[in-house]
Amino acid sequence: MMGQIREAMLPPSATKCAPAVSAAQLAALCNVDKSKISYRLTRGDLPEGTMSGNRREWSMADAQVWVREFRSAHLRPANTAAITITVANFKGGVAKTTSAVTLAQGLSMRGHKVLLLDLDPQGSATTLFGVLPDAEVEQEDTAMLLFAGEHDDLSYAVRKSYWPGIDLVCAAPLLFGAEFALPARQTKDPGFEFWRCLDRGLDQARADYDVIVIDTPPALSYVTINALMAADGVLMPLPPSALDFASSAQFWDLFSDLCNQLIRSRGQDKTFEFIDVLLSRVESTDAASSVVRQWVLEGYTEKVLPIEIPKTAVTATAAAEFGTVYDLPRGSMNARTFARARDAYDRMCELIEQQIEAVWANQVEQFGG
Repeated sequence: MMGQIREAMLPPSATKCAPAVSAAQLAALCNVDKSKISYRLTRGDLPEGTMSGNRREWSMADAQVWVREFRSAHLRPANTAAITITVANFKGGVAKTTSAVTLAQGLSMRGHKVLLLDLDPQGSATTLFGVLPDAEVEQEDTAMLLFAGEHDDLSYAVRKSYWPGIDLVCAAPLLFGAEFALPARQTKDPGFEFWRCLDRGLDQARADYDVIVIDTPPALSYVTINALMAADGVLMPLPPSALDFASSAQFWDLFSDLCNQLIRSRGQDKTFEFIDVLLSRVESTDAASSVVRQWVLEGYTEKVLPIEIPKTAVTATAAAEFGTVYDLPRGSMNARTFARARDAYDRMCELIEQQIEAVWANQVEQFGG
């Protein structure tokens, strides 16, 4: 049934492709005036795009060539490592996968090379990339063989995706096996640190990519613990509802207990470069949510990103079409609603990119460039 739905949503070839970019969009991505794009075209040293009627358009891959040229100051400096961002929350339905995928897409549009690692056995991020977890994903396409100890490095599972600049490690229900494989390895070998398995497995990827984004299952499982231990930064999407807020408090409580038991008892520690709380699925007309929003701001203070992701028809439509707000062509629905959703995600990516750049600056300072 999922196969049939996908074929209906993604005609004619049932495969996804990244949207084209207009001159105005390209100028916005490069952070320059549109006239600068016209002028630069005359030099003929960057992709010219193609004419569609009287409009010029660029493929996503060609647009990224322009972006890297104009935004070189924002790209990863030499001799620094990829920044790993784990998107995590106990609860399902908080827009975790949407946040992870839009973050990966947004950062790639800003010129960064991104690895998206899906660790949720439900494979929602994998599905958004047009791959069906049940039918098209084998063990060797997932992190399962790393967790089972058959590989020490995750490179074996990396595949190209439909979106230029993003490579993907898929997930499928078989990834549930990690919840048994990791404790079994720990029992057999007391010296094995199950929580460092993914961290070590990403060493090669940290040299090959600029940013690694990890989507996690909605539980503090062995796999989620691995994802948090591998992370430089954490993004927690949090809808302003009382139950979600209570659940987020439990999440940090349990995670800090776990750190004490696993890590500090061994004389080690875990610190994050940044922790961001993202208010997601916000309904501006809901009075109760404004009360909870206040709790979130008081509870998480400066960790709350100064942006709210609205709950709009745009995100629902995008998800129904196996995609995100960045997959939808402009003009496919109400312009104001679309702009509201798109602008919110653009701002989220911008804020997170600033933090990534700060971590790179620290690395340069620390290791002398």
